[in-house]
Amino acid sequence: MKVFVTGASGWIGSAAVAELVAAGHDVVGLARSDASAEHVAELGAEVLRGSIDQPDGLRETAAGVDAVVHLAYHHDFSQMAEAAELDRGVIAAVGEALPEGGTLLIASGTLGLATGRPGTEEDRPEPSGHPRLANADLALSLADRGLHPVVARFAPTVHGAGDHGFTARLVEIARESGVSAYVGDGANRWPAVHRLDAGELVRRAVEDPTMPIVHAIAEEGVAARDIATAIGEGLGLPVEPRPAEHFGWLGAFFAADIPASSDLTRERLGWEPSRAGLIADLEAGSYF
Repeated sequence: MKVFVTGASGWIGSAAVAELVAAGHDVVGLARSDASAEHVAELGAEVLRGSIDQPDGLRETAAGVDAVVHLAYHHDFSQMAEAAELDRGVIAAVGEALPEGGTLLIASGTLGLATGRPGTEEDRPEPSGHPRLANADLALSLADRGLHPVVARFAPTVHGAGDHGFTARLVEIARESGVSAYVGDGANRWPAVHRLDAGELVRRAVEDPTMPIVHAIAEEGVAARDIATAIGEGLGLPVEPRPAEHFGWLGAFFAADIPASSDLTRERLGWEPSRAGLIADLEAGSYF
């Protein structure tokens, strides 16, 4: 297949591109900067210079491929509504341009799926949640024009060497404050997945787009207290409870109990995560 990937040089995107290329697919990767273009080329993909800031500019490429993997996103918590609207524009543009029978995979998350139990692929998030969540509905509606939409819900913690996401920020907060903290009793759970396992799932979902929603979840829920303990041991810091405010903007997320399951994804796509779990990754030392 010929596959167009936005966010091709990114944390998950680069892993997905490597998987797709290794499987023999022709990949076109969107790159905004010279550094990104160089990285995409090194992965074995054709480089398309451009940006999601101009969604209409992506139409021509989308019209000539079998699948679009849309992973680029502006993660700016001060402009969530604007970022979600831009994302919606990209989904609409490539969704209109893709030939009938094509596949469109977009990235989403697992927040707000369920209360008191692990969220599943069959759950739908509360519409009042993150403004990005509504974009999944737009993508899924493209089945009406003969496309195969796939919403890939990634764990909030996509970890691995070189991570600059939530886990890396927790390490920074611990280093800055002198304590590795958790909220309450620390029993609340965070799902996690290694970036290489996430990249493999993207490839499998593109090759077999029969599941409209897939879960990139390797671990249903890692206790916040266990995460804090691993960080504390890695930094040689005490591990103690702190109020959510201790974590700044990350506090509300880190205090949430949001386990999620990937049982259906594994069963239907044959995906079996095999890389290190979150705690093992922390213990390996790359975060410190």
